[in-house]
Amino acid sequence: MDMTTIGNGSGIRELEGKRALVTGGTRGIGAAVVRQFLDAGAQVLTTARSETGTAPEGAAFVAADVRSRAGAEALAAVAQEVLGGVDIVVHNAGGGQPFSGSSAIPDEVWQDALDLNFLASVRLDSLLTPGMREQRSGMIVHVSSAAVPDPAAPFLHYTAAKAALENYSRGLASELAPFGIRVNTVTPGRTATPGGEAVREQWARLSAAPGPSDATAVPPLGREGQPDDIAHAVLFLVSDRASWLTGSNLVVDGGEFPRG
Repeated sequence: MDMTTIGNGSGIRELEGKRALVTGGTRGIGAAVVRQFLDAGAQVLTTARSETGTAPEGAAFVAADVRSRAGAEALAAVAQEVLGGVDIVVHNAGGGQPFSGSSAIPDEVWQDALDLNFLASVRLDSLLTPGMREQRSGMIVHVSSAAVPDPAAPFLHYTAAKAALENYSRGLASELAPFGIRVNTVTPGRTATPGGEAVREQWARLSAAPGPSDATAVPPLGREGQPDDIAHAVLFLVSDRASWLTGSNLVVDGGEFPRG
């Protein structure tokens, strides 16, 4: 039997026929997720805030700013038009820049962090889950951050928004489980992406206090994560192999942030 090998090496196109929307999918972790979904047989629509990014070959692309309700509504409409509905949603768009301390973070930056890292998922889920309820199936993955349990002052706006996302994700999982919809979180640690490298360089210049979140620290497994490491976890969670997982938080951080 001729099979196309997917990113996890199983040789099975386990997302054949599935329709997936991945936000922030033109580089880094998002692009790795898109590539693995495509290899697994899914039809994929991905987004970025501008058209300057290049989506992986084979994926449909639309420029979309998910930080506003209007942007979320426009994206949901395109997903319906291009995909005819969605079976899988991966909320990967996110980010934030460090400041010298919590008191230096302006109100507008707090609001932007909440809009991008938390409310974008809330708004888009509210638009897409009615269709999932109707078909009585669906998979949602929210991408958080391993820095949440050990927040540092330069990133309080970002980690607070991601903490809210994790709490929301667990609650949404309970609400949607009776409809056959699974909701999980993937929490990446230090990952070698262009955005991550730029943020760590900025943080180092701010002379952040050393500790588990130190910009120069190396995870216990001895290396940074790669985008595919995170994408493997996402692919697992949306596959039938995780059919009895919902409301979970899969931490993929090389042991960087101990959890008690």
